[in-house]
Amino acid sequence: MRTITNSNLGFPRIGGDREWKKAIEAFWNGKMNEEELHGRLSDIRHKHWRLQQEKGIELIPVGDFSYYDQVLDMAVMFGLVPERFEYEGGRVPLSTYYAIARGNETATASEMTKWFNTNYHYIVPELGGREPQLTFNAPLEAYREAKSELGLEGKPVLLGLYTFLKLSKGEATVNIREWSIKLLPLYVQVLCELREEGVAWVQVDEPALVTAVTGEDMELVQEIYEEIAQQVPGVSILLQTYFDAAEHYEQVISLPVQGIGLDFVHGKEGNLQGLRQYGFPADKTLGMGIIDGRNIWRTDLPEALALFSEITALVPASAGIIIQPSCSLLHVPVSAQAENGLPSVLQESLAFAEEKLDEIAALSRATKGDDVPALFAESGDALRRLADDASRSRKQVQEAVATISIQPSERSSAFASRRLKQQAKWNLPLLPTTTIGSFPQTAEVRAARQKWRRGEWSAERYDEFIAAEIKKWISIQEEIGLDVLVHGEFERTDMVEFFGEKLPGFAFTRGGWVQSYGTRCVKPPLIYGDVQFDQPMTVKETAFAQSLTSKPVKGMLTGPVTILNWSFVRSDVSRETVAYQIALALRKEVEALENAGITMIQVDEPALREGFPLKPRDSEAYLDWAVKAFKISTSTVRETTQIHTHMCYCAFHDMLDSIQELDADVISIETSRSHGELIRSFEENTYPLGIGLGVYDIHSPRVPSIEEMVAMISRALQVLDPSLFWINPDCGLKTRGQEETVAALANMASAAKRSRELLVSAGTGM
Repeated sequence: MRTITNSNLGFPRIGGDREWKKAIEAFWNGKMNEEELHGRLSDIRHKHWRLQQEKGIELIPVGDFSYYDQVLDMAVMFGLVPERFEYEGGRVPLSTYYAIARGNETATASEMTKWFNTNYHYIVPELGGREPQLTFNAPLEAYREAKSELGLEGKPVLLGLYTFLKLSKGEATVNIREWSIKLLPLYVQVLCELREEGVAWVQVDEPALVTAVTGEDMELVQEIYEEIAQQVPGVSILLQTYFDAAEHYEQVISLPVQGIGLDFVHGKEGNLQGLRQYGFPADKTLGMGIIDGRNIWRTDLPEALALFSEITALVPASAGIIIQPSCSLLHVPVSAQAENGLPSVLQESLAFAEEKLDEIAALSRATKGDDVPALFAESGDALRRLADDASRSRKQVQEAVATISIQPSERSSAFASRRLKQQAKWNLPLLPTTTIGSFPQTAEVRAARQKWRRGEWSAERYDEFIAAEIKKWISIQEEIGLDVLVHGEFERTDMVEFFGEKLPGFAFTRGGWVQSYGTRCVKPPLIYGDVQFDQPMTVKETAFAQSLTSKPVKGMLTGPVTILNWSFVRSDVSRETVAYQIALALRKEVEALENAGITMIQVDEPALREGFPLKPRDSEAYLDWAVKAFKISTSTVRETTQIHTHMCYCAFHDMLDSIQELDADVISIETSRSHGELIRSFEENTYPLGIGLGVYDIHSPRVPSIEEMVAMISRALQVLDPSLFWINPDCGLKTRGQEETVAALANMASAAKRSRELLVSAGTGM
């Protein structure tokens, strides 16, 4: 008789009202002490455990909760604190933990980058001089807490050793074999202590096994799990993969573990192919990820049940089955219960984390031969009504996309020609200075927006407030001496939400928050219909800012691929099609700005890399349409209109050719946390267009010195043409305070001035 159970892989830590975020930020601001923080976060954690119990989840994850980031948690559990931070061994203090993530007065933060191909960003572990040690057993503490407080036999979650090492960095290339020798005994110790505590299942996450795994790496993975099996007999390990199909499927299912978790949503075809070709071990349990853990649409439960039957037909009857989401529910909002302001056809089609737990439980009951829950019929009916909605039948949009998808989109002249005309028009100095776009959104700015949204302020009063903020910051930028200004984006909440609110085809939730990094939470739009341009979205504020100064003011737009990648996207058409729809709408906005006299226009693509497929063989196709979407948005402007773009917090070394193909006149790239790595890429690859490498980290509250920024500029100019180089922060300044922002930008302007003088004195800046 086949054993069927259900499980969850992880739950959103932020809370339905972002209470996690609010507690941590109160602690940072000195409004809550450490003991109070522990108590507040403990309450949130217990609430989430109880919820999963009540929903009928049988294997509930413990240890997936974090005070900031789950990868950082693993690093500090092993005492891997970068040497620039004070640390004398033992359990890492909370102050040091947060300093690694955010920086402090004396040390820069660790690098942050995207978690595989999601919108979540993790803190990159630094493997350096400190020898690893087990400072405390975090999964064991979580297990004990759940058992003592709720009587819950939880399933501890541990980031696998192979994945941890692949996500880490060192002063040079990380030798993962050498580091596996150092860290494997600590993993064994963690698992031994869990076994001694009586833990039934341990979820060991190895998402790196769905990426390009070399044969040598696969041998190392085999050695790691053979050692664990030998040293820790009697503990059941569920080796969990997600986000795509497992590479080396035959070797993965042969690893000496008791269960293998596979993603049958985002890796459906590849994992099914592996099952058909190699089968599945009769003595193992299959973690069947058939509820989408990354998107917010309801599951078509009858279809999921059919997939369950298809998969089980390929699995021996003696093998156990665990029904679960495709990945942790970290990537979706907590609950859709409060979403009562949406069109009914859309509202009834949503499933956030809580609703996905219901789906897991319902599917589990149906597979055990129980009566089919009512949720099955409801899900199918809701999804059919959404498919038939008029928003998905905008013929004009569909015809335009069909036409543009087969046509080239190029600027009217090459960069070399455009550059000369733009130089003549703007007459900017060597190493021109600018910012990425946003300025601090103070409590007053946020309060004003809320008063307007609630109807307490008229549109006229709110517009007057925004105009005053723009005027203030234009003046500040001129006083600092920046060369190219921005209006500050005070009228905008989120850089994607702002545009989505103005484009038909988008919808917005009231409480659909997800964690982006640290306590930064975003509320992604829902792209549910065909996207089309309605009316100008940014012209009023940008044109007003330009009227206040003789210096150029950049128009600021979010690019089509970033809007796509930072949204929850409909699943009935390809992502490429949706990207082209957004691009055509943005093209009309770019043209409206140009017609209003705004001829420096920045189309930001910080998430271009985030949509990168995990399989290298799929990358070329993605980059082809992603680059095309950007060029659809920007290719119709005049030669003298300067197109800027921005990217941040990703590895760029393997896509510099595609970045160049964007044909943006100027690109700014985050590099303050990984400056040397990107510079090394430019030593090997010429970049012939305008470029600015971020000279300071805006996610840290520290104000870098002039000397520090001069050093970063000098390092970049060793491999980049000074006549093409721009000076800017590494990202927008929305989350920073006014005082630190002004101080940092003043130092940046001084660093640019000093760097110009150094170039002139060296005879290279004439």
